[in-house]
Amino acid sequence: MKMELCSRCKKRMAVVFVTRFDGEKTVNEGICLRCAKELGIKPVENMIEKMGLSDEDLDRMDTEMEELISGDGSDSDGTEMPGEDGEDTDGDGDDNGDNGHAPAVDFRKLFAPLADLSASLRPSESGENGADNGGENSGVRTEGGRREKRGKKRKYLTLYCTDLTEKAREGKLDRVIGRDREIARTVQILCRRQKNNPCLIGEPGVGKTAVAEAVAQMIASPDVPWKLRGKEVFQLDLTALVAGTQFRGQFESRMKGLIDEIKTCGNIVLVIDEVHMIAESGNAEGGMNAANILKPALSKGEIQIIGATTLTEYRKYIEKDSALERRFQPIILEEPSVEASIEILRGIKGYYESFHGIKIPDYTVQRAVTLSERYITDRFLPDKAIDLLDEASSHLALASPVIKETEELAAELASVRSEREALESESGGEGPADEQRYARIAELRTREIGMQERFDRLSAERDAISLSVSDLADVVEIWTGIPASTITEHEFARIDTLGDRLRAHIIGQDEAVDAVVRAIKRNRAGVSAKRKPVSFIFAGSTGVGKTELVKRLAEDLFNSPETLIRLDMSEFMEKHSVSRIIGSPPGYVGYDDAGQLTEKIRRKPYSVILFDEIEKAHPDVLNILLQILDEGRVSDAHGKVVSFENTVIIMTTNAGATMSSNTPGFGASAQEQEKGRTEKALGEFLRPEFINRVDEIITFRSLDREDFVRIAGLMLGELRDTLAARDIKVSWTEAAQEYVADRSYSRKFGARNMRRYVQTHIEDGIADELIRRYGERVTAVTIDAPGEGAEPDAYPVITVISDKDGLQKSDV
Repeated sequence: MKMELCSRCKKRMAVVFVTRFDGEKTVNEGICLRCAKELGIKPVENMIEKMGLSDEDLDRMDTEMEELISGDGSDSDGTEMPGEDGEDTDGDGDDNGDNGHAPAVDFRKLFAPLADLSASLRPSESGENGADNGGENSGVRTEGGRREKRGKKRKYLTLYCTDLTEKAREGKLDRVIGRDREIARTVQILCRRQKNNPCLIGEPGVGKTAVAEAVAQMIASPDVPWKLRGKEVFQLDLTALVAGTQFRGQFESRMKGLIDEIKTCGNIVLVIDEVHMIAESGNAEGGMNAANILKPALSKGEIQIIGATTLTEYRKYIEKDSALERRFQPIILEEPSVEASIEILRGIKGYYESFHGIKIPDYTVQRAVTLSERYITDRFLPDKAIDLLDEASSHLALASPVIKETEELAAELASVRSEREALESESGGEGPADEQRYARIAELRTREIGMQERFDRLSAERDAISLSVSDLADVVEIWTGIPASTITEHEFARIDTLGDRLRAHIIGQDEAVDAVVRAIKRNRAGVSAKRKPVSFIFAGSTGVGKTELVKRLAEDLFNSPETLIRLDMSEFMEKHSVSRIIGSPPGYVGYDDAGQLTEKIRRKPYSVILFDEIEKAHPDVLNILLQILDEGRVSDAHGKVVSFENTVIIMTTNAGATMSSNTPGFGASAQEQEKGRTEKALGEFLRPEFINRVDEIITFRSLDREDFVRIAGLMLGELRDTLAARDIKVSWTEAAQEYVADRSYSRKFGARNMRRYVQTHIEDGIADELIRRYGERVTAVTIDAPGEGAEPDAYPVITVISDKDGLQKSDV
């Protein structure tokens, strides 16, 4: 029998019939329950409100009634509707007679789902009446009055689960590579007599869900273990299970129906991703959560579950519930090695080549793993390498005009071919219309041949498009902020010339530069401990280049001055200031705020960290630094591990610089005496175990006059570069450079004294002239020393050249 569709929505079946007057005519209309509710038909509203039906319940009723009328899933021996004795209380009754006659539809049968839903909202009544949602003992009466056992229904599995075995048979699951041991262990636990519920535990992205999918693929293959033959793997969607359960008892009813359905089938393995959520799902006031509902069935071995969760959530939700914990057998999934991750990506790269329409060379696969391992430190292999490969492929495919044109041409070609085939399938004739049709077919064939030739040509060009390391580097730059040029350039070549570049800017500290370069080379070449960061203590008097070397090192190593993280230890002199580094502990103000240091390193793991004036730090702060120097990692207040493996840690101090330099050295050089004073001063506030964990303690020597002359050239060069942006050429004489060095030389204040001299005696004079002559176009500035006979404190001579009157001198 074919039911009438709702006259309003034209989608659902009409179950409420009303009569309305259209002029002089009487019109009968059928309306579905949902539309009747929206139209405000009072009897329908009262019935829905009384039974507490949700929109989801109404949709399910529509589906069941549609199946009832169409005869889907009906028994072949013919049945009629149940009576009112409550024998068909599961709401799944959809058996129809099929003896060659149209079935006699009883509207009591149509509204049987309402009775079932009403009963499900009254668990005590349904229990007393022996109702069994989805149970195997529910039945229907045949014409002879006998009861027939209903076939196994899968209502709840269909609504709230995904059939992984079916997806595996259809080839919709990716291959799983490199987890043979974990898969074998999972199968072994599934084949146990008791406690046969494996729980896959591992960090996000290591392949927990993939192992469960691998079990489904194994069951769907001919090589299935004999104990698992006939099994089916379903993945539970907890969100769908909880959705719409606004009334007390609805969630429990769904869970019971699902469990009973799994018991009835007898061959279901249920996969619950994020299994810790069962301890929270449905946990409303006065209700039971999913874990408590599952425990009895798990303890009796009536259902089998493969769970997957992270170690943190396993401890938080499952370990504390010992009754739930003992029903699962944990399987720990460690992060795969770089070599294993490369094999995994080699096995699955074909899926991404097919999806994006590009080629992925083997070398690019290797670099995707190594780049993700080095630059993405807050995620785990193989997930981060797969994501890098996927996004880089997407970036290349979107940027390629050939791929775009090929896809558009393929769609156009399919449209032309479809039109031609449709015209050719029409019956032939001799009329004018047929002649036009033949002409159109010929036109389409000619067009199709031309498009096919062009498509073949573009396809050949598309096949030549392959993913390169530079594409990977572009994505890494987007994720981490590290310039792509640094990633793709051969790092060893940069490290090999690092010393020359640093010495060009750091004057008079060749020993310090060499010591820094040696430590950097050890770390980058993989000779030193892998997890240990490179660390230095820079000691020496003020103005000798300690901070300048740190800035140049950050800019050279990571191509950006923003990678320098500077912490002034004078702000960390109190005991509680430890919380500023790693975050406040639970219960304290600011617990939700991240630590100043840990959060910055998590965001930018490739950084240079400067702890300025380390001697002022509180001992508890030094204890945190001791752990970082030793293990290369620290846990913040939220328990997250932050890796310092890729950082360069530099601590500066003035300790020993103020001690007397007149101590007899018994033949020792001034540099050796200075080192001795520094080590003695460091020992007064740093423990021996702290000093032993530092790679190099570098003592910066005091600068002499020759160093000041070279530094004067650097500072004047910086001024030249600044004014070059305004098209003003700056030049100076050698005498001016020596004059600046002589007038600013100071062993006590170092190069900072020269910086002040250049600002007050040169930059201020140039600024005055530029402002005074704002209406002129200044083209050049020259700097010279005062002539003979000038006062000892005379300023350098500044000459400003404009496009108007030639020269203008200033002695300010």
